[in-house]
Amino acid sequence: MSTATFTVVGMTCGHCVSSVTEEVTEVAGVTDVDVDLASGRLTVTSDIDIDETAVVAAVQEAGYQVAT
Repeated sequence: MSTATFTVVGMTCGHCVSSVTEEVTEVAGVTDVDVDLASGRLTVTSDIDIDETAVVAAVQEAGYQVAT
């Protein structure tokens, strides 16, 4: 099992959290997604090595950016 943390920029409401959660959940191998609106913290858990590029792409698909 593998876990990675990202900072999502631009979320302002619960709908934003839902959008990010929905997109990231679709990334192959992802088993759990936790998004904290206040901090922008996105924690992803996967049963395989996390494809960080795919997670970033999923966040972008939801309409947000990952801080670098």
